[in-house]
Amino acid sequence: MTGSTNNEMGQGVTSGVRSDGGKHTVHWFRKGLRLHDNPSLREGLAGASTFRCVFVLDPWFAGSTNIGINKWRFLLQCLEDLDCSLRKLNSRLFVIRGQPADALPKLFKEWGTTNLTFEEDPEPFGRVRDHNISALCKELGISVVQRVSHTLYRLDEIIERNGGKPPLTYHQFQNVVAGMDPPEPPVPTVTAACIGSAYTPLKDDHDDHYGVPTLEELGFDTENLLPPMWVGGESEALARLERHLERKAWVASFGRPKMTPQSLLPSQTGLSPYLRFGCLSTRLFYYQLTDLYKKIKKAVPPLSLHGQLLWREFFYCAATKNPNFDRMQGNPICVQIPWDKNVEALAKWANGQTGFPWIDAIMTQLREEGWIHHLARHAVACFLTRGDLWISWEEGMKVFDELLLDADWSVNAGMWMWLSCSSFFQQFFHCYCPVRFGRKADPNGDYIKRYLPVLKNFPTRYIHEPWNAPLSIQHAAKCIIGKEYSLPMVNHGKSSRINIERMKQVYQQLNKYRGNTSPLIEHHSAKISVASPVPTNQTGTRRIHDEYSHANWLVIGQGGTHRSSELYGAVYTPHLPAVDVTSGEIQWPWRSVTTARFRTTALSLFAENRRFKTRSKETTVQSSRDEEAMAEME
Repeated sequence: MTGSTNNEMGQGVTSGVRSDGGKHTVHWFRKGLRLHDNPSLREGLAGASTFRCVFVLDPWFAGSTNIGINKWRFLLQCLEDLDCSLRKLNSRLFVIRGQPADALPKLFKEWGTTNLTFEEDPEPFGRVRDHNISALCKELGISVVQRVSHTLYRLDEIIERNGGKPPLTYHQFQNVVAGMDPPEPPVPTVTAACIGSAYTPLKDDHDDHYGVPTLEELGFDTENLLPPMWVGGESEALARLERHLERKAWVASFGRPKMTPQSLLPSQTGLSPYLRFGCLSTRLFYYQLTDLYKKIKKAVPPLSLHGQLLWREFFYCAATKNPNFDRMQGNPICVQIPWDKNVEALAKWANGQTGFPWIDAIMTQLREEGWIHHLARHAVACFLTRGDLWISWEEGMKVFDELLLDADWSVNAGMWMWLSCSSFFQQFFHCYCPVRFGRKADPNGDYIKRYLPVLKNFPTRYIHEPWNAPLSIQHAAKCIIGKEYSLPMVNHGKSSRINIERMKQVYQQLNKYRGNTSPLIEHHSAKISVASPVPTNQTGTRRIHDEYSHANWLVIGQGGTHRSSELYGAVYTPHLPAVDVTSGEIQWPWRSVTTARFRTTALSLFAENRRFKTRSKETTVQSSRDEEAMAEME
């Protein structure tokens, strides 16, 4: 969106110029806490006489919301670093206490502001806020300039190219983006040269009125606060980007990270919190990664190289015009699921007291450090929602919003809808086992022992299932299960079977609501039993196993002439998997892959375990590559 020229006001202000002939700019930082690739700031500095950089901090907000101390510390470190960078330009950051609609107009009048600049906010409530501030500026005769730089693309253009609606599958999103011009390159860093003769009016008592506050000043108790694993700020972000790009082997392999126990710990090349706060420009990351790929591979990079950025962009695009994106009710893309309300169970999950060491270690790391690995997020989200506790994804989203450094409104809500199979992704028969998946990711239990020291003396054999350890071993480990460490709060095998059946019924009802009578696919049989023998020929049914689930069923109905568009045509369904019987093409939420051809009647897509794993890998190799690439950013 370009800057606007306002009508002349009583004080002689028009087109960003005051009656004294000067251009007096205020740049409003929100996200985008950086001097590199900041096009709106650079435009505000062009021809300016004075400039001030402000950040509005509501002290009441700090004490009244559920934003955790690690997240606030990271933000304050970002502001300190930004203030330090501005000092080198003979300027300072003005941290303003209050609410933007109240504080900014008063300061505009006091400072004689003629021009306001800020980065375009892609999220619905930010858009409303910015519209209101722009209207106030128009009344004051202040010109407004906002530029896109938090996302790679103009989200409105993506939506326009998709027929006026945001793409609701990642594959569909990729197709739209592939037909667009590449993102605009990053603009140069703000330096003394681009400031020119402009200056920032400063007073000796600047720190008293506009200094960056401490956590203690905001009312936080820091006595037991652990040292930060992630230090906020643009300087740290750029240093991490340099280290990130040094990993040429990762770049050469299309950005597919290898999952190891060490991956579960914070990395010195992790970037996700810096992208979330805008300390690092997505466009700078995009083009530096592209340039390095070209240097190594001597070829134009595929779109999948930027999977970690495009997933982020995908969720921003889905949310940008949906103010109910962070809730189930009133959200047109979210399946309405009758989740349970269980305050006690939610508290145990949030505080790492479920009795499952893998889950509890993850939640402990999240609370202590403000970050967890991408696949760890999958595990705890599945456990809370469709896997074990059947508690709404909205509750999990709130906990992540409080504790997770890189959680922002769009991406956090989108990820929770996805992982709970409420939108974007509906393979609800894939259920993460809190024991087997933990054992695969952390086979020796080193991660568990790090975050749950109460279990540090348990042998590897029992570290993931300490309740199965003989009492003598529990005594030797100085940890009696049920006393020093909790018993499992649920029977995972029983709970997961019940919840898979619940989810199956939700989608059956959804199909009836759509009026879809096609017998093509039913995701599960009516009865799921782990103990029963594996059926080999039950009217087209096969039971399949993998390391993430107890038992998954796929039932193929009678053959016929159907088109996948029939399955896509009603409420909520654009993001559901479908199968085109004519071509045998499976339309997964993020990918279209031809893996099977239907016979005249029915075809079992997946046979025994070995065949299932082979085809599952064939089907999802590219999607998992995109998905796992997100972990590298984190």
